[in-house]
Amino acid sequence: MVISVLVKELILLKKLDMTSSKPGRDMLRWRIYDVIESSTPDTKVSWLYNKLMFILILVSIIPLFFKGSNSIFLVIEKITVAAFTLDYILRWITYGLKSQKSTFTALLQYPFTFFAIIDLFSILPSFIEISVSFKLLRLLRLSRAFRTLKLLRYSKNFETMIAVIKKERRPLLAVCILASTYVLVSALVMFSVEPDTFNSFFDAFYWAVVTLTTVGYGDVYPQSDLGRIVSMISSIIGIAIVALPTGIITAGYMGEISKDNNN
Repeated sequence: MVISVLVKELILLKKLDMTSSKPGRDMLRWRIYDVIESSTPDTKVSWLYNKLMFILILVSIIPLFFKGSNSIFLVIEKITVAAFTLDYILRWITYGLKSQKSTFTALLQYPFTFFAIIDLFSILPSFIEISVSFKLLRLLRLSRAFRTLKLLRYSKNFETMIAVIKKERRPLLAVCILASTYVLVSALVMFSVEPDTFNSFFDAFYWAVVTLTTVGYGDVYPQSDLGRIVSMISSIIGIAIVALPTGIITAGYMGEISKDNNN
């Protein structure tokens, strides 16, 4: 039902394009762009396209929940890959309209954009035929999990979060530098205090990271009293550092929501 409506709408757009006074190729590109890139789809065809792609993404990850394969999964794979490939091509040829750059420049830049890379990783494994016994098979299967990231394109909250990160990028960068410096210093101190516990600096660095993030697996830990004192101080400071970006992002997110409500 949804596919038939989409086909009828696209045929109608093509007819309108042929009767337009503007160049047919540019007009058709604009029509396609309005369908696939509309941030607030208010037309029937764009709304149906977004819903159809959303459903196909969800359906495409169903086989990932099972170890084996069957004929139904193969059919799902072929249909969804065909749809994702078409979507990738359409977004590629219309990227110049979105980026407002020349067609040639846009064609070169699009494959290196964030969502283009996700789209490519989600369809590429289906075009690579390898032996079942080959070890990279698991890696290719894992790359299909990138299809779940395609859902971000249809998430308004994700767009808001990206806007918040761009707006607060300077304080977030400062926090990242602070956290990286703290991890490095903690690792150096612990590596000097307990050289027998940590066989290499990487072990101490690993301990500092899991301590900063308050994960604390317990597989590597200090054994001397001085080392435990350093660990306690590191844990307390780590909690404060981890809380900083959370507060920054939360404040920015609330500001974006208030701005949208006012508009």
